[in-house]
Amino acid sequence: QHLVVNAGAVAHAAAQPVQGVHLPHEVPLPDAAEGRVAGHFPWAMTQGDPQHRPQPPATSPAQRRSPRRGDPRRPRELPPPTPGTRGGTDGADPVREQQRAGPAASGRRRRLRARMAPADHHHLVARRCRRPDLAARPAVPGTRRRGQRQAAAAAPAPAARTPAAPRSVAALPDGAVSAPARRPPPAADALRLREVLSRLSLGREDVSEAATLVNRVVSHLVQAIRGKESFFSSIERYSAGSYYERVKISEPNEFDIMLVMPVARIQLDQSDDTGAYYYVSFKRSPTEKGWLKFLEEDGKLSAFKMLEALREIIKQEVKNIKDVKVTVARKKAGSPAITLQIKNPPSEISVDIILTLKAQHSWPLSTQGGLKIEQWLGTKVRRDLRITPLYLVKHEQKNKWNTWRLSFSHIEKLMIHNHGNSKTCCESDGPKCCRKGCLKLLKYLLEQLKMKYPKELEKFCSYHVKTAFLHSCVTWPNDSDWQSGCLDHCFQQCLEFFVDCLQKSQLTHFFIPQYNLFSLEDKARHHFLSRKISHELNNGFPVFHENY
Repeated sequence: QHLVVNAGAVAHAAAQPVQGVHLPHEVPLPDAAEGRVAGHFPWAMTQGDPQHRPQPPATSPAQRRSPRRGDPRRPRELPPPTPGTRGGTDGADPVREQQRAGPAASGRRRRLRARMAPADHHHLVARRCRRPDLAARPAVPGTRRRGQRQAAAAAPAPAARTPAAPRSVAALPDGAVSAPARRPPPAADALRLREVLSRLSLGREDVSEAATLVNRVVSHLVQAIRGKESFFSSIERYSAGSYYERVKISEPNEFDIMLVMPVARIQLDQSDDTGAYYYVSFKRSPTEKGWLKFLEEDGKLSAFKMLEALREIIKQEVKNIKDVKVTVARKKAGSPAITLQIKNPPSEISVDIILTLKAQHSWPLSTQGGLKIEQWLGTKVRRDLRITPLYLVKHEQKNKWNTWRLSFSHIEKLMIHNHGNSKTCCESDGPKCCRKGCLKLLKYLLEQLKMKYPKELEKFCSYHVKTAFLHSCVTWPNDSDWQSGCLDHCFQQCLEFFVDCLQKSQLTHFFIPQYNLFSLEDKARHHFLSRKISHELNNGFPVFHENY
């Protein structure tokens, strides 16, 4: 008797926090137990006004049938409350009503109530005040008792949420039964991209013949330069560019060769606010007196004078190369390279020779926030790359003839060769990725569009798409993001990133975050290229097949 009375008192106390009264020793009710007590004592969940008391849900005749006396599994259903009675009963004390449900049911509720902490009960009541829908949330499957399962079977099932149909698949009408799901075949776009990529692969015989010819010409020139001018005696050769990064497309007809000159104890003074261009001067008088003739009156090292001296030596020496016809192309405004044209019937090979300074100098502050490859290649790799020598190439700006530009070609070459998040990516016995394939397709798309719209796209170059590709590698650093079978998806992601940069006229230098490779003066050109790329993306890249 005492246990039954306490259970009724606790049920009454559990409803008091809703009215603003908090008892210090409230015993919480679990969801299932609280629902049963509220069903027997509707007055416990009301505000005292009979007009505002919640009405019990409508039930079928089978559900209103009284259970067997003493059956602990199903509490007795009560008739709807009538005005003037307390709690929907015939005036009897609510404790007696609970007693009629049987001592076993009362003991079961008592055991359930002991499992919830008081603090959890306050939190539950507060949440139900804010979220009335929580009270109707179904219990965890498999935990319902027999009576609850029967009631759930009689109640109508909630409407299931219709999943969104894929973009290329029509949605089924209501009530229709779909066929069993099958693995979709490879997308047509993916097959076409792989066909294009296979055409871009260079033939081994052509590559071998072109590389042999270039190596013979460049080796002859390097030996001649070292012997003719003592100032250039320490010059070194470094191969850079897309061919040596193994992302060259179409034909092996373009090569980049850096002629590197070591220089010691230099001082860098920033020439503008981009953080990419600098004046170079010596901290002390150079031990090699040949440097003095390339210094300006203010002590700055003249990139223009050095490149002109190198050009004259090369122009004289190409005449001594036998069996191969080599000419020096005319100067291009702002170009840091000396371009050689090597006749190789039926085609012609172009070789850009770039004069480069190699300084044992710490990287400038403008590069501090760049090269964010920690999640892609690792923190240790970034630290090792940042302690490599600093490279500078000649670059002309408006009214500035003596400026040098920071060059990271050697770093880019290392990253593209070792591009995997794991050490075994694209090795002979390791998993393959599609990173290089995406870069080739990006370069080829820009190349084809430039051929189609040469005037509008003359200011764009392959370095723009290469930078966007490196940013994409940082955005999706894991090898699982670049699986070989996902070429079409990965290529689309890279293109969308590049189009977003074009629309914003903002392409951040990969090594110098404050340097925007897109000039704000060329917004119209950026938007033009973004429209053309979007058109190609939405129509299956017709430009890939126009010249075939």
